[in-house]
Formats: sequence, structure tokens, C-alpha cells
Amino acid sequence: MKRHRPSEGGSPPRESRRLFGTDGVRGIPGKTPLTRREVRALGWAAARAFLSRRPASNGRAPLAVLGRDTRSSGTWLCRSLIEGFAEAGCATLDAGVIPTPAVSYLVPRRGAVLGAVVSASHNPPEFNGIKFFDASGLKASPEVEGEVERSLLPGARSPSRIRSFAPASLRADPSAEEDYLDFLRSTFPATRDLRGLRLVLDGAHGAASRLAPDFFRSLGAEVFALGCSPDGSNINRGCGALETGRMREEVVRRRAHAGISLDGDADRAILADEHGRLFDGDALIAMSALAMHEKGMLWKDKVVLTVMSNLGLIRHLEGKGIGAVLVPVGDRNVTEALNEGGYALGGENSGHIVFRRLAPTGDGMLTSLQALAVLVEEGGPMSRFRHPYRSYPQILRNIHIKERVPLDKLRGFRRVLARAESALKGRGRVFVRYSGTEPLLRILVEGPEHGEVSRLGGALESEYRKETMSCP
Repeated sequence: MKRHRPSEGGSPPRESRRLFGTDGVRGIPGKTPLTRREVRALGWAAARAFLSRRPASNGRAPLAVLGRDTRSSGTWLCRSLIEGFAEAGCATLDAGVIPTPAVSYLVPRRGAVLGAVVSASHNPPEFNGIKFFDASGLKASPEVEGEVERSLLPGARSPSRIRSFAPASLRADPSAEEDYLDFLRSTFPATRDLRGLRLVLDGAHGAASRLAPDFFRSLGAEVFALGCSPDGSNINRGCGALETGRMREEVVRRRAHAGISLDGDADRAILADEHGRLFDGDALIAMSALAMHEKGMLWKDKVVLTVMSNLGLIRHLEGKGIGAVLVPVGDRNVTEALNEGGYALGGENSGHIVFRRLAPTGDGMLTSLQALAVLVEEGGPMSRFRHPYRSYPQILRNIHIKERVPLDKLRGFRRVLARAESALKGRGRVFVRYSGTEPLLRILVEGPEHGEVSRLGGALESEYRKETMSCP
């Protein structure tokens, strides 16, 4: 088991950065940092940062590819971004409501200098966010994010004016969806299809809720769609990758062969077998890693995992001759390690899976398609691929917070944390971090005995609440 820490590229330490989290900018639309003025300035600063690294060539106007999910706030947030891009000299190709990984795919194929997605991914409907991609389709580096943040500090140069975009600066991209779907089809074995399979698909009322059911039907599957009726305010509400209960029930009721739950922007997926038992990110990685290993397609016989992946998965893969490279939480960290190490597969237990030989970022539809490819090539049922590794008991406590109090200032909490780490040394682990996308402190405790894990996790939560008087 190897630990890998992606380089920061000279950017400010994560702790000192206030605008970008682990996956772009997140917040409540209309409030800092997502007011109209702030978003226009963000678009301007981001476009300038990307243009400084890869200016447009052949005398063409530089392009930005823009997509969004189904949140009603996405319309005016996109308009504000476009105005900022225009002030920086970028025209915008508008892909409309489309999965985040589709924008990642389209940026290099349209010769754009950047991509942007207006989405808060798995967050509740009242949130929104913005994430950026570079010219190669990779998520913006910490270096770029740091430059953007510095451009927006008080006293820094700001746009001399923000003008409404001219019609010439905005163009629809009517072929965006089909180009992306053609790419997905190209990753599926040419001699196979999904005929005979019944699937339950939950689109989270999100970016893929219109595309995904018809796509899987186009490959021959019978699809029962859930969470595919967005109204601007129901994304991720009681559905999707974080709320899989209804999908699992429908799999059993419909006697489906598998279920798929996407999140709001469709960059992650959670699957279920014919019994409604979940395949989380860890299970999907095990399924894909072993299939790729057998075919000699798992480069260097290693996978990239985050510190949140279950120790049972790591031990299981090691027993099959597959090593694990561990990185901090965040799919960007996974991608950086894949690129730096020359590995083919990585991901998070949340369902962000990156098939690096196919795409530069996590993609829920691609992940689902690759799992179904294994199913049809090797023969079902889906439950056959629930690899029998022993998952270590694990508890994850998400504590809602009022502010991000530095953990090193919480003396009592640090003492309790040290005792927990000492108790599990060599047998398990404790992982504590503030979420980069939500106002949460996450406490993960993992070990051989459920009672011990629960007790230690409860002690950590209790001490944190006592010292911070956190929200219940």
C-alpha cells in the first residue's frame, strides 16, 4: 500500500484558500460567493488564468465550453459566467443541461481553452456551484485556482467593466450531447449490447436524467427510469447516488438485473445487483480492477484509492496481486495520481471512478457502462461480481458546523483523536477532515470490531461538539 500526495504546484496551502473547495466553488446562489457580480468576476478571472497558459491559436477567438445541471439558479449563474468570459475575451459554447464529464470530454474536442460547469453535484437543490476544466479536460489545478483567488482579492486588478455579452460571444452547441454519447458507445465492446437486461436507472432529477435512460435503451436494455423529472428544485431530493433506497426497491420489484443511481451532475454512480444490494465505489473498483487485471489492462497492477476506501478492499486487492496507491479525498487527487503514476483505474468509495485510459475525469454513465460490459462479457448475475472481501466495520459521522474551527486549536478533541489513533494503531484507522463541498466535519473510524469503532467515533463527535458548540 503506497501513499501518494499530489503536488500543489506552488499554490497556497489548501487551508489558506477560501473560495475553492475540493470540487470547485460551492454556496447558496445569491449569497457570497455566488452573487451575480462575484460570479461575473469569477468567470473573468478564470478565463484570464486559463488564457495565460494556453492562448487561442490560428487567430481564432478563444472558446469556453459551458454546461449546467437542472437547478433553476443555473440559468442566471451561467449568464453571469458568460459575461465574465466575454470581458476576458472568450466566446462561449453553451452545451446546456449536460453531465459534468461531458464538458470535460468536449473541451479538448472543441479546441476550447477552458470548460465550466454550473453544478453543486450531490448537494441539496438550494446549493449551486462552479467547477472549471483546463484545455485537456482535466479539472483546474490548485495552481490555477490559487491564481484565480488572488485575482479576486481586495486591491487586485479587477475587470474595468462588466458588459452584457454580445450575441456573437455565445453560441449553442447542438451536437454536444450526441458527440458525448458517441464517445460512451465507443467504450463498450463492439460485439456486445445490453439486450435482455432490465435496468432500473435513477437520474437524481439531474443533468443526466434525460440522456441516460434513452442511452441505455439505445444499447438494447429495458430501462425503468426513476428521478428523471427535474423541475428545477428537486435535484438529489430523495433520490440519486446518496439516496438509493427507492432504486434498490424497484430493482427487486421489477426483477431487474441491475440498478444504477447517478448523482446530480452524473460524475458518480452507485449500482445495485439483482437483489438490491449496493455496489458502492469500493465494490465497483474491485469489480473493474479484477476484470482489467485478468486482461492485462490494469497498468502497473495498481489502483488509486482515497484514504476513505475500506481497508478490507485494500487487503483483498493486495491478495490478488493488485497494489493500492492512497491519496487524499477528492477525485482530482485521484486523477493527479493516475496521471503522475501512469495507472489506469482509480476512484472513491462515493462512486467517483476514473477509467484513465478512457477519460480524464469521473463519469457516472461511463462507470455504469463499464460495469455492465463486465456483466455481459463474463455472464451474470450481477451478484457474481460482489467480490467476497471482508469489509472492516466503518462509521462515518457528518457533523454540521457553523464555522471551520482549525482542529489544531481544539486541544480536547486532539487528545481524544490521539487516543483513538493509538487504540487502532496497526488494526484500523481514524480520519478527520472538513468537507470541501459542504459545511460538515467528517469523522471516519474503521477497525476490526464494530463496538470499538462506534465507541471511538462517538467519543470524537461528542468532544468536537462540546468544544465548538456545533449545530446539532
